[in-house]
Amino acid sequence: MASYDLVIIGTGPGGYVCAIRAAQLGLKVAVVEKNPTLGGTCLNVGCMPSKALLHASELFEEAGHSFAKMGIGVSAPKLDMAAMMNFKQQGIDGNVKGVEYLMKKNKIDVLAGKGKIVGTGKLEVTGQDGKTQSVEAKSIVIATGSDIARLKGIEIDEKRIVSSTGALSLDKVPGKLIVVGAGVIGLELGSVWRRLGAQVTVVEFLDRILPGMDGEICKQFQRILEKQGFAFKLGAKVTAIDSSGKQLKVSVEAAAGGNPETLEADVVLVAIGRVPYTEGLGLKEAGVALDERGRVVIDDHFATSLKGVYAIGDVVKGPMLAHKAEDEGVAVAEIIAGKAGHVNYDVIPGVVYTTPEVSSVGKTEEDLKNAGVDYTVGKFPFTANGRSKVNQTTDGFVKILADTKTDRVLGVHIIGREAGEMIHEAAVLMEFGGSAEDLARTCHAHPTRSEAIKEAALAVGKRAIHM
Repeated sequence: MASYDLVIIGTGPGGYVCAIRAAQLGLKVAVVEKNPTLGGTCLNVGCMPSKALLHASELFEEAGHSFAKMGIGVSAPKLDMAAMMNFKQQGIDGNVKGVEYLMKKNKIDVLAGKGKIVGTGKLEVTGQDGKTQSVEAKSIVIATGSDIARLKGIEIDEKRIVSSTGALSLDKVPGKLIVVGAGVIGLELGSVWRRLGAQVTVVEFLDRILPGMDGEICKQFQRILEKQGFAFKLGAKVTAIDSSGKQLKVSVEAAAGGNPETLEADVVLVAIGRVPYTEGLGLKEAGVALDERGRVVIDDHFATSLKGVYAIGDVVKGPMLAHKAEDEGVAVAEIIAGKAGHVNYDVIPGVVYTTPEVSSVGKTEEDLKNAGVDYTVGKFPFTANGRSKVNQTTDGFVKILADTKTDRVLGVHIIGREAGEMIHEAAVLMEFGGSAEDLARTCHAHPTRSEAIKEAALAVGKRAIHM
């Protein structure tokens, strides 16, 4: 029987990063993976391939609509869908091979098959051939991630009614695309196909897009998306999809109920969120407790109710973000190795990789109002930022929320080009408990979009220079 200090079930960002950190700390480590390739949802059918298509579709749209006004004459771009999908696959393959290399470099064993916990320190790994091997481990980490959430009564066939997985692999641009859910995944993938020529309608149960993000940011973002061609039906729900004809007939009614209307679509993308993936792990039988939402219950040190078993990432509480899982993977590896692993959940950035991007870290205005915190707002628009003006990419603004008494920055929200890159100076500032004054007095290179962050910090003290 193979024996390890640590066995991790799942090789997504949380699992493989946990494995590497544990190996660095001298532990004998193995990972268990049921899929043919390592990297989990993120590398194979999630974050990475979607970013490849977002990038390619953005360039396609720029070539068709933006080059001429910059004095660049090109013929109308032609879409080669097979080549674009190959471009996406090359990115996937490169990242997956990178993880394989890191496993070998760090002397981490890869156990191919489905992992099942059968007791304290004991697992079974069942391969594709049906053969099962028993494995012993002083510690086990559950890092199995999440699966797509499904709409009751609607079957996803990944051809016309698709999840994010199918939406990344369509063989042609749909004439009409209906996206169910106005969260990050729906808006990103809706952006891809809208740029490539689809008419996109987003149906959202709530009365706003991007639930949980700053309300003011989301209102402006919705207006920008509408100018780009998105149509929104908010406070609405999809109750049925008739797939018997050439076109899908989608029944949509008010969230509170009422007379349905029928929308036609070539493809429907169901993007209503994700749910923890715990199927086949034997958790109930082994005594690992789950909460009412199907998440693995953990304490402040990632320990489950079964001694020696830990859990991280999408399968536990908190935002379903790859970088959150990575930080938890490092922390739990350090805890298992006898060190002081820790994650600061108040400083976890979130990004929507559309054009423009939306990014945030820390508290929203709604959070602070609900908590009764007295705060000051500093805002600065990209219309007043020199670099954005000359590039004619002036959509959006930076918003900084600071404690009125201490000036400590509590939240930063950005909508604009490269917002996902710019958010990190705010994250570093907040990690060190920095103030708006600290940020305002930090010299920023000119001309850069990041100067808008400095100006927003100056605006907290009502002394922005360029506004």
